[in-house]
Parts: sequence; C-alpha cells; structure tokens
Amino acid sequence: MRRLAFFTLRAVGLVALAAPALASAHGGVSIENDMCKLRVGPYTMHFTGYQPLSAPEVEFCEDIPATGQTIIVLDYIDGKLRDLPVEVRIVRDSGDESNLDAVTVFHKPAALYPRGNLVVDHTFPEPGRFVGIVTVGDYVSRFPFAVGTRGTRAMVLYGAFAALALAAGALLFFYSARRT
Repeated sequence: MRRLAFFTLRAVGLVALAAPALASAHGGVSIENDMCKLRVGPYTMHFTGYQPLSAPEVEFCEDIPATGQTIIVLDYIDGKLRDLPVEVRIVRDSGDESNLDAVTVFHKPAALYPRGNLVVDHTFPEPGRFVGIVTVGDYVSRFPFAVGTRGTRAMVLYGAFAALALAAGALLFFYSARRT
C-alpha cells in the first residue's frame, strides 16, 4: 500500500511539472528576444493584444484567449514605416483567399500612421480560426491565429498529461507488484 501511495504521488508530481506555466508575453528586456515581433518584408512591428472587458490586465501576441472586444496595437519598430501606408485585414481562415471581401471580418484601409502605431479595435462574436494580413507597399505578412480556443487546448493538454501520468503510475504499480 505504501508503494501505491509513493507511485501515485510521483504521478501527480509529473503532471504538475508537465503542466504549462503562465509566462510573460514579452521575451525580456532585449528586443531581439521579443516573441511579439511581426515582420513585413524588411520592416518590423511589435504586436500587442488586449481584451479590456474580459481580461484587462492580460497582454497577448498570439492566439486571442476569448471572444469579445479585442484591441490590437502594432507599434512600429522601424521608423521608416511612419512614412509608408499600412493596411490591416483580418479574414476567416477558410483556406481560400481568392475572394478576400467574402472572408474579411475587419479591414483598415492603407493609411499613414506618423505617430508610429496602428490600433485595431474589433469584436470577435464567436470563436474560430483567422488570418491577420498586414500590407506595407508590395510586402505582405500573414499570421494565423485562433480566437476563443485557448481554454479548449489547455484542457486537452492537461487531460493528456493526466492520462499519461495515470498510465505511468499504473504501469509502475503492476511492475512493482510482479517483482514482490
């Protein structure tokens, strides 16, 4: 019985170690380590997202955690961008962009942003997969992202780790029971 408790405790410890921890959205003080950079041809922007109604204190730069009002800020790292027209579009990820207007959920036409930042304020009414398209002149950057699916992914990940830990614990239990 003592061995069962030991193996169970070990399995629970493995699950706790395998669970993803919260991390800061920014890679540190150095801009080189910044995970939130968006490259459009030779130009670089810094991407930060906020959801003021559902999680006002949380910043993100990848998948959008929940549906609802979302504010995305693109800060220009390259000063040359202040003199170039920048266009932003968010489209539903249907796999077919031949008719952009049909899949577009948000569009900010090309304009100059001399202050060095561009703000997108859009409400996502339902979860799904999308593609952000940022255009500067002839350069286009596409970045896929999901809205409102992060909780589902985390639950699947936790479930997989728990099942793996339980299987390992059961295997160790039966192995030790055979040896004695």
